[in-house]
Amino acid sequence: MTRFILALITIFSLAACETVKGAGRDLQSAGSAITDEAEDVQSGM
Repeated sequence: MTRFILALITIFSLAACETVKGAGRDLQSAGSAITDEAEDVQSGM
């Protein structure tokens, strides 16, 4: 029973890690888009 619980915890930990990694990539993409837009606005001034 203990091995089963340990296996579940491991699986959920790995899944959570991938979720956070994906969220980080999304935030990085959003930040890049904001930076690009800000640079476009500044060059147009």
